Amino acid sequence: MKTKSAKAKGRKLQDWVKTSLIYYLNLSPKVIDIGSHIRCAIMGERGADVMLSSSIKHLFPFSIECKNQETFKGMYKILDQAANHDKYPPIAFLKMNQKEPLILMEAKTFFEVYFDDKEV
Repeated sequence: MKTKSAKAKGRKLQDWVKTSLIYYLNLSPKVIDIGSHIRCAIMGERGADVMLSSSIKHLFPFSIECKNQETFKGMYKILDQAANHDKYPPIAFLKMNQKEPLILMEAKTFFEVYFDDKEV
């Protein structure tokens, strides 16, 4: 994949996360200037991939990293396995040596659970 295409793919995911946060946080452009409170980082810019102002950070206290690449196939198999257990949303706990455990779940499910089952 060309570098330009890979960067565009990454930007598309950042835009999706930003749009989802605007929706789930009920941010209205009429109420606030969204661009000054939540924005996607420019490729190569240091820090989080989706930047949040302190007024938004208290509503969604996470540091956001976005990766849109094909090397995560194994993670999807893990979630598929968890989904086959029962009717509840799948979640996976991942751990490597000398690293803290991570949680893996579908982004849409995370937003619905975090924001009290609000649906798109």
